[in-house]
Amino acid sequence: MSKRHTKSQSTYAFDNTATNVAASQMRNALNNLSDTVTEDKQRFENEMDNFFSLFRRYLQEKASGTTLEWDKIRSPNQDEVVDYSKLEESSSTNLDKLAVLKLNGGLGTSMGCVGPKSVIEVRDGNTFLDLSVRQVEHLNRKYDVDVPLLLMNSFNTDADTAKIIRKYQGHRIRVKTFNQSRFPRIFKDSLLPVPENYNDSLECWYPPGHGDLFEALVQSGELDALLEQGKEILFVSNGDNLGATVDLKILDHMLQTNSQYLMELTPKTRADVKGGTLINYNGEVRLLEIAQVPKEHVEEFKSIKKFKYFNTNNLWINLKAIKQLVNNNAITVEIIPNQKTIGNSNVLQLETAVGAAIRHFKGAHGVVVPRSRFLPVKTCSDLLLVKSDLFYLEHGALKLDPTRDGFSNPLIKLGSHFKKVSGFQQRIPHMPKILELDHLTITGNVSIGKGVQLKGTVIIVCNDGDKIEIPNGSILENVVVTGNLTILEH
Repeated sequence: MSKRHTKSQSTYAFDNTATNVAASQMRNALNNLSDTVTEDKQRFENEMDNFFSLFRRYLQEKASGTTLEWDKIRSPNQDEVVDYSKLEESSSTNLDKLAVLKLNGGLGTSMGCVGPKSVIEVRDGNTFLDLSVRQVEHLNRKYDVDVPLLLMNSFNTDADTAKIIRKYQGHRIRVKTFNQSRFPRIFKDSLLPVPENYNDSLECWYPPGHGDLFEALVQSGELDALLEQGKEILFVSNGDNLGATVDLKILDHMLQTNSQYLMELTPKTRADVKGGTLINYNGEVRLLEIAQVPKEHVEEFKSIKKFKYFNTNNLWINLKAIKQLVNNNAITVEIIPNQKTIGNSNVLQLETAVGAAIRHFKGAHGVVVPRSRFLPVKTCSDLLLVKSDLFYLEHGALKLDPTRDGFSNPLIKLGSHFKKVSGFQQRIPHMPKILELDHLTITGNVSIGKGVQLKGTVIIVCNDGDKIEIPNGSILENVVVTGNLTILEH
């Protein structure tokens, strides 16, 4: 940890004078950082220029108090949100114009795993990455096309991912990787960069969110390579969303409407009230995130009645439009200040979201898709869902059991004993059958045996220091289990 800035300086009151001073100090600090670079100096300097632009805009917005005017927010117009059911039937004729990109910058630390999150095993011995490869490879074989798979890594995941993708070399798929930027964290009090040297520890740096996609794609040369191959459309999704598969109807719709940007939306449930939503603001389509909402309107934002849909982060984007906008430096999106702690210091990392760029693309609109296209795995509760008999695997894609068609997925809440994948696997070595489950809550030291069936609403609460074991073959239906049990009648 650097000692140079650890003494608290006066926190800036964001007026024009303070903004200019802070910007000047940051520029000098970044120049000093650049002097310590020993390899690929041009790339580093480009990244620091981009970071400085972001930082300066952050200061200016703080000084001006730029916020959305709530009264100007409108629901999207009819032509700005289209229902998936209204799309025309599709063909495979446009597949050669497509490339697929997975956002692969995240680590599995929140689930207690080491390395990229994409290598966590999620189904039948397959990792997130395995499933993505199988899906795209199936398309290439079935339709005799060449759809490439791109992975946008961060400095946290790049080295490990490079080793992992070697196993796909014999497959009918081209897997390409590139890195998003590496920006310096800044001290919240002094607004100076945490690192003093290019080689300072990784905790001094951060990947600046997936809004960095556009710049990183161009700088890496991968965008030009795709255009040379005749690719026109990039399908972007989070690496942990198992519902984000290539959809020919959406691809054809995008090309038929000459839209430069499509965002997949899906109806909100009580679990999604914080998700970003599309709005019409001053006559243009924009993404509204909860971080932009004034405190007095947060509950209104969470309302399922007013804001019916949320952003899945499944995005379809025109490649030529990306290049033109980046070359014109025309993509400026809302900044998300993310506060972190390093040692005893409060630091900020300035991030952006790829969905917020929708307002810069011509003909941009949302498509309301079935819930099946949004199946993220953020926690072990999600992991239980996707590993269960609720789904079956078909060419790398998870398919919902037909008997659940028309029903929402069960709500599953697992307690802290199940937070890490290791604890989850230890306590639930065999997946229970949940086809008839509506709600499951488990807290405390609970273990589930083999061949267990869960139906209706099942709540299992184990007291601290106690243990509950659900024996093999148990059938639990609409029950609350509490106390300290090793044998359960069923």
